[in-house]
Amino acid sequence: MVQVFSRIRAALLVAGCAAVLAGCAGTVAPEVKRLPERVELSGTFYRGEANQSGPQVLASLLSQQGIVITPGLLEKPLHLPGAEDKLQQNLQNLAREYGMVVYPLDSNLPALLTQVAAGYPVMVRFSEGSAFWAEPRYAILSGYDRNKQKVLLRAGMNRRELMSFSSFESALEKSGGWAVLIQKPSQIPAAIDRQRWLKAADELAQAGQENEAAQARKALAAH
Repeated sequence: MVQVFSRIRAALLVAGCAAVLAGCAGTVAPEVKRLPERVELSGTFYRGEANQSGPQVLASLLSQQGIVITPGLLEKPLHLPGAEDKLQQNLQNLAREYGMVVYPLDSNLPALLTQVAAGYPVMVRFSEGSAFWAEPRYAILSGYDRNKQKVLLRAGMNRRELMSFSSFESALEKSGGWAVLIQKPSQIPAAIDRQRWLKAADELAQAGQENEAAQARKALAAH
């Protein structure tokens, strides 16, 4: 009888441990489950120190669009060093000056991975550091592995920085949940929000890029 109770207790312990492990693994949103299992985008990447992440990421994305540029050439128009507190807005303004549509994304993981699965790298701002000291950093979300629940970032000195889904979402949220696509006017994002794209086209026109803005509107009409 003692042996029977011991076996039952052991079975319950095993089942309990399995349940805990399953809970720790987390769940993947249904929208993510419908995406390809694994994606890794190629593209230009400029390494740099953490405090150079803004021009580094923008230069990488502009280079992927066929623009000949380096991070160093962007520092002066971004007013660096000195205007770090305005960097997020200055990055968007400068991308428009190069004729790119700056298309804002919802900061939830399914929305971001949907663009990556469609072949579009995402510019994100995330919080890097400890609970006692952290600073915002910019990176390119360029891939993910759905089964391992990892995202792939190109950030700082690291071309392939892996981060868990949960850690990435937390780091993104702590830094304001900001994520955008830097697109040619002819590149329509996946799951397009038409009003959001038209607003982005209007902002492009306001930056003096009327022809590119017209192209963006025409591409949406043909979509």
